This record gives sequence, structure tokens and C-alpha cells, in this order.
Amino acid sequence: MASAETRQDSPYDVELTVKLTESPGGPEHEFVLRAADGRLSPGSTLPDAPAALAAVEQHGEAVFFPVPTPYRICTQQYGGPQVAVVTGWFHGRKVSSRFSRTDGCEIARWRTMAALLGGVAGSTGDV
Repeated sequence: MASAETRQDSPYDVELTVKLTESPGGPEHEFVLRAADGRLSPGSTLPDAPAALAAVEQHGEAVFFPVPTPYRICTQQYGGPQVAVVTGWFHGRKVSSRFSRTDGCEIARWRTMAALLGGVAGSTGDV
């Protein structure tokens, strides 16, 4: 979901919080990604923060602020119960995105940002 809200008072270009739930009623895992000038900043807590930053820099604009298209056909398949909510800031723009694995389109979005969200069940390891 895109927002017109912008921010310029932060030292970070990327400041995102990811809340991941791997199953309904399961524990919520929270991770943070922070970066300035294309480099990770202290406080990033993702298991593979460099890969997450690379995915966000490469795909963030299209994934967090998609351009609506009139025709979108998604396969009816189920990829798992995982849900991730990403909030924060991406290059001065407010981010509020929900990711799931409930159909082919959502699975594709998840895979694009897997380093940020976690791959599949068990991705949070010993958290």
C-alpha cells in the first residue's frame, strides 16, 4: 500500500521493521533493517541483513509502491500460512505492506523479498 507521506529527518535511507508470523497463533518474530548510503547501519537484526538490503534496494520501489494494473491473474495455489508485515521508511517514503503466501501473486512477492521476509516455515531458525 503506497502512502503520500514522506520523511527527510532521518539518517537512514532504509528503516524497516518486519513482523513475521509463521503460523496462525504462532509467535511473532520481529526484525529490523537499517541502512544509510547503501550500507547497513547498526541495529539491523535480520539473519542475513546484507541479502535483505540488496533485495530491498533492487525491488523495494516496485514491491512497496506498486503501480496498479487493470489485469492481474493469480494462480490459485497455497504456499503456506506465513504472514509478514513490513512498516517503516524506504528512501523517504512511508512503507506499510502485508505479505502472505495465499496465491501465486503473493507467493511471487514473497519470493522477491525472501531475504527480508524469511523464506518458508522454519526460516527464523532458533529465534
